[in-house]
Amino acid sequence: MQLAKLSRERAVDAAYRALRQAIVGGHLKPGARLNVEELAGQLGVSLTPVRGAIQRLGTEGLVDIQPRSGTFVANLSLQDVEETFQIRAALECLAAELAAGRQENGARRRMKKLLKRMRKPLRGRAAREAHELDNSEFHFAIVEAAGNQRLIEMYAALNAHIKIARIHATESGWSARQRAESEEHEAIYEALTAGNAQEASAVLRRHIGRAREALLAALRKSASGAARSAP
Repeated sequence: MQLAKLSRERAVDAAYRALRQAIVGGHLKPGARLNVEELAGQLGVSLTPVRGAIQRLGTEGLVDIQPRSGTFVANLSLQDVEETFQIRAALECLAAELAAGRQENGARRRMKKLLKRMRKPLRGRAAREAHELDNSEFHFAIVEAAGNQRLIEMYAALNAHIKIARIHATESGWSARQRAESEEHEAIYEALTAGNAQEASAVLRRHIGRAREALLAALRKSASGAARSAP
């Protein structure tokens, strides 16, 4: 892949954002070795900002720095995914409880628009990718509506790990689950709009639990298929 050259700004921050987006977007795949010199050349910066960016990504758990072996995009185990979803549920349910008590109309208007877009049938890869982006934005809007900046930052870092896990997965039956997902999203939105913190949190926890089980099942299936195809 080719990475765009960076504009004049603090180079380490720009390198961090560019590499993080490449990892979360699936352009740098889980397990891929990161060559600092090659990355620096593609980004048009010296080695120092790239090394700083990689150290920062390492603290987030997005890259695995192995002394004397190299640096790699992180691979997530099933236990990693399970633990990540447990934290996600705690953060997002807290956000829903806080959001239900606030009049944050901007985030709710965005949720309403996203709900309408996510009702469209999923036909083809492009439609599914657009749906996944809308789904992520819907959940991020819930967190933003809580009005807690620390919570937003923690959630953003955690959400990156979930996106990496989905790169591994080859989920089937997505279209069949769309109706259940849509109903849950609608119920979450209605509870938030009504100011019902308890209901919003309960529906959201069930929704995240269903998503967790679907992703774990897909990851197990992918791992099993890879094991069978290995020489």
